Amino acid sequence: MIGSYTERFTVPIPSDLTTMYWVIDEVSLPDVENGYFIHPASLVAGHFREYGAVQIDGEEPALIFASDGGGHLFALAGSGRVWRSTTASWFDQFDLAAASLQEFFAGLSRQISGQL
Repeated sequence: MIGSYTERFTVPIPSDLTTMYWVIDEVSLPDVENGYFIHPASLVAGHFREYGAVQIDGEEPALIFASDGGGHLFALAGSGRVWRSTTASWFDQFDLAAASLQEFFAGLSRQISGQL
């Protein structure tokens, strides 16, 4: 299943993203803060075909893999860093959200635990 998606990309897919999709396909957490949504691989591929990779200064091209309920986008770069859009746009500035995908999910886990 993953192979069929990876063949469609013309930029390198971060290995952490490939690994993530072997474990999960999609996550919907609408009640955590504004909401968090990990997009399915098919949506990531579709968005890539429509919008391309996100260009972040000093980074390899990044792929949008998630969003929040405010429309902000999360992108994973080849470096493994996770970036968050400053607005609900593919083309505006992105700020560092986490040093790695693991750190991103650890922060999300803390937010969930804080709401219990």
